[in-house]
Amino acid sequence: MFTNKTILITGGTGSLGKVLTRRLLSGEMGTPKKIIIFSRDEAKQNDMRVSYLKSNAPTDEVIYNNFRRLLEFRIGDVRDFHSISRALQNVDFVFNAAALKQVPSCEYFPYEAVMTNITGPENIVRAIQEFQLPVDTVVGISTDKACKPVNVMGMTKAIQERIFITANLNCPQTRFVCVRYGNVLASRGSVIPLFLEQIIAGGPVTITTNNMTRFLLSLDQAVDTVFAAVKNAKRGETYIPRVPSAKVTDIARSLIGNRPIETIITGIRPGEKVDEILVSEEEAHRTIERGNYYVIQPILPELCTSDEKNGTLGHEYSSNDNVMSLDVLTETLEKFDLMVKENTPLNGELLR
Repeated sequence: MFTNKTILITGGTGSLGKVLTRRLLSGEMGTPKKIIIFSRDEAKQNDMRVSYLKSNAPTDEVIYNNFRRLLEFRIGDVRDFHSISRALQNVDFVFNAAALKQVPSCEYFPYEAVMTNITGPENIVRAIQEFQLPVDTVVGISTDKACKPVNVMGMTKAIQERIFITANLNCPQTRFVCVRYGNVLASRGSVIPLFLEQIIAGGPVTITTNNMTRFLLSLDQAVDTVFAAVKNAKRGETYIPRVPSAKVTDIARSLIGNRPIETIITGIRPGEKVDEILVSEEEAHRTIERGNYYVIQPILPELCTSDEKNGTLGHEYSSNDNVMSLDVLTETLEKFDLMVKENTPLNGELLR
């Protein structure tokens, strides 16, 4: 797919962007001509660059050599039309991972969320349309919070989805698709790093409400979803991974284990949901299964060209549908090396 292609990752220094970059550098989808990391944080760009350069004996020589040859860092902001327009020149694939994604932050600063999560995608579409840029595919990275949104973050991401879907009508030479997924294990700002930090500090572990559930997938599973959309999605479709979910209280119990650490209920934060939904009841009648994914077909009739015969999902897809048991959840966290190590200092002492 990506052999000799130029790839632009907006927000490329974030959790997803870094794993996506490493997977692209591995050459598993073909060796690109260039990978452009586009973001406004020069410190994170430098940290990302140094993380590769520090490896004098890299564990994967292919990734290291491709980093030296292919990776280009660009300071810029999707909010600024001229900035993103310059970055899009001669690009074949765009992964729009730039976002304000912390729910409380977006509640307190809604206009800032609009600027990044709505104006940013609109600037990408506008640049491609106005300058007739020969971009092959744009993938919008969305979230479960965009489904039946009740918070600013979800509302702005839902609009991003619609901007990219509609762009297929105005930029017929470019395919615009989306991916939508839930909480990524151990991504920056998610619940697991918070719990781990609180456990190492000796507690307490703060839980918003007893019955909250969340979808859980790894960063590599998120990238797998992006690659599946690039390979198989038709114009205007939204790809959704079928993944398990867990109760947040069980996540805390699993991470704490037998340690004498208190948990306290703090109440739902501004804009939070108890359960997350990846496919709404309204979307379910145009959602089909394709491999390991649910695919929401575009809401615009002009883009509905699918002749697939399999039936639609028919019901909403919620994080309350397929909750892992505590044992299975613990195995999952251990598999991804997310448990607190036994010799980790706990508030000045050693965990036994």
